[in-house]
Order: sequence, then C-alpha cells, then structure tokens
Amino acid sequence: MTSLEEARELLREFPVVDGHNDLPWALRQQVRYDLDARDIATDQVAHLHTDIPRLREGGVGAQYWSVYVRSDYAGDKAVSATLEQIDCVRQLLARYPADLRPALTAADMEAARAEGRIASLIGAEGGHSIAGSLATLRALYALGVRYMTLTHNDNIAWADSATDEPGVGGLSAFGREVVREMNRVGMLVDLSHVAATTMRDALDTTSAPVIFSHSSSRTVCDHPRNIPDDVLERIPGNGGVAMVTFVPKFVLRAAADWTAEADANMRAHGFHHLDTTAEAMKVHRAFEETTPRPVATVSTVADHLDHMREVAGIDHLGIGGDYDGTAFTPDGLNDVSGYPNLLAELLDRGWSKPDLAKLTWKNAVRVLGAAEDAARDLQATRGPSNATIEELDG
Repeated sequence: MTSLEEARELLREFPVVDGHNDLPWALRQQVRYDLDARDIATDQVAHLHTDIPRLREGGVGAQYWSVYVRSDYAGDKAVSATLEQIDCVRQLLARYPADLRPALTAADMEAARAEGRIASLIGAEGGHSIAGSLATLRALYALGVRYMTLTHNDNIAWADSATDEPGVGGLSAFGREVVREMNRVGMLVDLSHVAATTMRDALDTTSAPVIFSHSSSRTVCDHPRNIPDDVLERIPGNGGVAMVTFVPKFVLRAAADWTAEADANMRAHGFHHLDTTAEAMKVHRAFEETTPRPVATVSTVADHLDHMREVAGIDHLGIGGDYDGTAFTPDGLNDVSGYPNLLAELLDRGWSKPDLAKLTWKNAVRVLGAAEDAARDLQATRGPSNATIEELDG
C-alpha cells in the first residue's frame, strides 16, 4: 500500500477538521450568494477551491466555515455583513443536508462523523464583527458562531493585529473582558491574525483552550501572521490547538516577498489586495507572467508541522487550510481535495497513524469540548458581562 493509499484509509476513520474556509465570502464576492450560480454539489474548480465532491475526495469530516467580513467594515456595517455571512452558511446547510450537518458541539461533530456527513461549524474572523458589544458577541454565539478571531489584518480598538502598527499593546482591558466573555459562553478564542503581544495577553487571560484557526510557524517562515516559538511553547499548558495553514506567503519566505509586490500591483490597479474575483485574478495572473511566483509545496507545509510538533507536541496541532481566502495555494494542496497528499508526506516522514488521527480529527474535537466544559463551569459562577469599552478603556 502506498503512503497516499494509507492516508486515504486513515481519513475514512479520522477525517480532517479544517479550521478555516472562506467559501461564504467567495460566494458573496462572486455571485452575491446565488447558490444556483455556484452549486457546490457540482464541480466548481473553475471558480472555487471548495465543492462537495472535492471535500469528499479530500477526506474532510468537519469544516469551520468562516463568516469573515473585511476589516475596513466597521460598526453596524460589519455586524450586518457578518449576519449575511451566517445566513449564507445556513442556506448551504439547508440546501445540502445529505452532505453537510450543522454542528454546535463536539458531540455534534462526532455524530456527523458517524453519519458520514461533514460537520459544519462557524467561525467569525475579526473582532470588528461585534462592533464593541458583548451582547452582539453573545448573539453571534446564539446564531452558531463557535470561534472568533480577535482581529483580522487591522487593529481594532481593543486588540492589536499582527499586520498593523502597535496600538493598545496587545489586549486592552475591554479586550481581556471579551476573552473572558468568550470563555463564559463557550466560544473559542482564535489567535490567528493577532499580534504576538495579543497572543500572550489572551493566553494570560483565558480560562479555556485557545485555537489558531489558520497559522503556521514563525521560526520556519518569519512572517508576523505566524506563531512565535514562545507562544507555541505555552499551548500545551493551555490545552489549545495550532492549526497549520497552507497560504504560500505564510509558509514560504520567498512567496511572502513576492506577495508584497503583487499586493502593491493590485492596489495600483484599483483592487483590494485580497480580492479574488475574476477581474482581480486577471491582474494577479498578468503580474505573475512577468514576475514568476515562488511556489510552496506539500513539503513546505510539512516542514512547519514538523517544527510545531517539536515545540508544542502532537496533541496541540491541527489543520486550517484557508481555502477560498487566498489567491494562491501550494502545489499538491491546490484545493480541498489535497489533504491526503499532506498526510502521505507526513507518513513518509515517520509520523504514526495515531499521531495523524490527532492532527486531523481528535485534537480539534477535544478543544471544542474543553471550551464547552469551561463554559459550563464559568456559567455556574457568573452571569453575562455588560461591560462597555468606554467603561473599561476610557
């Protein structure tokens, strides 16, 4: 049996829990949520990284669908757009019930696995989505959001982003209250995208495990979106999970340098640098023709996992591909069908099948269950927080 055949066999029992997929935003950008125009029950390779046949081929058993909205959205605009994204996920679940199963808990994830359906969870990408309101945070939880990334690419009033200038120096007093309230309701604190200072403040504050829904190793690729070793070293004590991402500019230094030039070219042509519409991608492809793109591979991603395992341990790793949220992907991990290639590479590097089962399924399910347990304990001792940013941060 080849390594790839072994990988596929393992995924039939312990499928991938992927921490981050931006399909809802891609559907918003491309067709304004017209699901007839992007029927993911059929081959969408010309338009998307994601469709149900490729999820099945890739051995995906649970997916956190990102309800991302751009970080230049603010206030009510950000909240409304987040609600529209949640509605998109709900439309997908209603349209494809034979393949996608709503999941709110670790038990729901296991039930979906037993049924052979893909557990579908929701993650909000960026604290701007709550517009400074803990009540809005609780409303998102009630609507099914099970993690929130504290920032996206820009600072918010109460937390610093990895890709912005220092603002409050990590988390403000209100930011720490957001973390405590997330713990209390059972929403996972996601530390992808945040500054290292924010990571450390969150770990100092939280009483539940955290996740990094789509981040890789800063030692292997020195990019501010990645996790420093001192933070990785703290994850075992916290019980959390770091989910390696595939985005080339986060896993390969040469790709990061190329992307900075490509992003500048996009802006010069009047596009947001994260735009992946057909028109924007034409600009990207034209740039790529004159300035060849450094290509990451399956091996590049495996290098990150090898290092993260050495620092954090096998019990604290997962996968968060960021499909449909990136213009480019590594060779061999071109779309959601590619996960078996990564597992085959790890098998060839000596990873055991029990360790791979932790990477793909067990760790991510455990961390959501631990957040539920922590919330149950906290709710027995305190009620909802009605603190405001004005009260706590002045």
